[in-house]
Amino acid sequence: LLATYNTFQYKAVVRELGKVFGLPKHEIDKLSQGEFNGGNLDHLAHLVLRYSTYIQGFPSHLSIHAGGILIADQSIHYRTATFIPPKGFPTTQFDMVVAEDIGLHKFDILSQRGLSKIQDALALVRLNNGTRNLFDIRDLQRFKEDEKVKELLRNGKTIGCFYVESPAMRMLLTKLRVDTYLGLVAASSIIRPGVSNSGMMREYILRFTDPSKRNDAHPVMLEIMPDTFGVMVYQEDVIKVAHYFAGLTLGEADVLRRGMSGKFRSRDEFKRVENQYFENCKERGYTDELAREIWRQIESFAGYAFAKGHSASYAVESYQSLYLKAHYPLEYMVATINNFGGFYKTEFYVHEARKNGGLIEEPCVQQGDYPTVIVNKKIYLGFVLLYGLDQNVGMQIAKERQDGGLFKDLADFITRVPAGIEQVSLLIRIGAFRFTGIAKQTLLWEAHHMLKGRTAKDFVTMVPSLFKGTAQQTHDYKVPLLMQSKQEEAFDQIELLGFPLCNPFELADEPLINGTTAKELSSKLGHFIIAYGYLVTVKNTKTAKGERMNFATFLDQNGDYLDSVHFPIIAQQFPFQGKGLYKLQGRVAEEFGFFSVEASALYKVAMIPDPRYEDTMAHPKDNYSKTRRTRKKGNPSGK
Repeated sequence: LLATYNTFQYKAVVRELGKVFGLPKHEIDKLSQGEFNGGNLDHLAHLVLRYSTYIQGFPSHLSIHAGGILIADQSIHYRTATFIPPKGFPTTQFDMVVAEDIGLHKFDILSQRGLSKIQDALALVRLNNGTRNLFDIRDLQRFKEDEKVKELLRNGKTIGCFYVESPAMRMLLTKLRVDTYLGLVAASSIIRPGVSNSGMMREYILRFTDPSKRNDAHPVMLEIMPDTFGVMVYQEDVIKVAHYFAGLTLGEADVLRRGMSGKFRSRDEFKRVENQYFENCKERGYTDELAREIWRQIESFAGYAFAKGHSASYAVESYQSLYLKAHYPLEYMVATINNFGGFYKTEFYVHEARKNGGLIEEPCVQQGDYPTVIVNKKIYLGFVLLYGLDQNVGMQIAKERQDGGLFKDLADFITRVPAGIEQVSLLIRIGAFRFTGIAKQTLLWEAHHMLKGRTAKDFVTMVPSLFKGTAQQTHDYKVPLLMQSKQEEAFDQIELLGFPLCNPFELADEPLINGTTAKELSSKLGHFIIAYGYLVTVKNTKTAKGERMNFATFLDQNGDYLDSVHFPIIAQQFPFQGKGLYKLQGRVAEEFGFFSVEASALYKVAMIPDPRYEDTMAHPKDNYSKTRRTRKKGNPSGK
């Protein structure tokens, strides 16, 4: 592994020197946090501050470079000693700058969940479709020509797909109507913070959609970057512009690129190249305004830009995931759920599976597994999603079912799976024993009786055979018939899974009617509308003036995605209040074919009170609904 130098900064060096000079902790805290009056400091405190200015920037200790790997033609010990950090791998005692000086190449090796997702999706496709000979996942040409893939890209229907699923990326794909590989390569770099923050993302879209605007580019810029219409998109473009536009040597241009990325070898060297850039621009007859504008563009995005090869490789993985979603959406979404780590929460990948025809089932001891599984079109959510369930219990369920066959009933489960009452109760409450046809409350009653003889010590070894035949026999009693409403089930799901499996709009405390949906936005351009949405995600950002604003994505009543923009005044007056349902008021806007709502007001919609705690007993849905309707009319008793 490659090392990196951690250097002393103000707070750390003051703390270390404070210890050396024997200052008490409370004085060290005040000095390190800058909470002091210089005139009131004693001699030792002045010495700490004085020496800290000498030591700042000096190496403190060695650490591990994030993902940096060195590959040499012979043992690395011919070039450096190594040390073994807690990670347990030999690590060099120099950083990437020294490595380059002695002729070693640094490779950044990063973990990538998207590849695991593709691999798992292929396995699920083989399992669920009963076929071994699938398409070649490396056949990029096939993916590029696929019409279903092009349709997903053009319309931004890319939820779950590698690197192209965020709201900003889906918006960009829609605006550009991307349906080619090279178009996606460019979009993968344009979406990076540098290009978008510099204003060049909008300029690229404008020149892409309106060819007449391409002449706005400086002739030299257009000549050296014709594919991107004179807009710097890739990291290599910094070198091109510095060399061909400003006349810097390729070596100086690379110093510029490195400096913009924060990888300084020498700040003096970088400053020299910066001065040379402006001198060359003046000699070439460029106006100061033009030179400063090109420098601003370089400065604003070079540290964030992708190399073109990076964007191209990302686009390959995007195409692979897009093809799987286009042709095997259910298997692909199950793989997405199981790998976690996507842009959205699990709830919205479950929603995406439902939109693509999947039948979502709660975890089930009879059909489910620790990960989420798919059987034809039925998707059984995995025990891994169940808050509080022990991993060993979740994994043991499928193993015991495989070894001993299907479970006959609750008693059979309890005798075969080593789980305490807390664990069994979680499974009952989420509906994992619905195959018995017995109400949850009755099962909970029986489970408490069957497990009352077991102690926590009994479960330490997790050996199922120890419990064969140990379930308590039921006595001759009759439990009252207790029913549970759909709303109560939804609140159990929210507690145990983190989200309901029903439509969240069904849990609103008031009817949400006459709201504009996402599909209706195009017909109401420029009009002020009211829309109801279930919050998916919010992006907080700042304007050029430093004011806070928001971009938000909601699900409408039909399950479609609806996007909104909240400018600073509105963001301050109507802040978001966590997940849930919202009433959104605003004007419908359109830019490059992408429709959104410019918010003028935002209100949180109240959810129904948790029905599990409203009454002392569970009750049928009809009785519950009738009671709530009566209460809303002003009769507190509901009679």
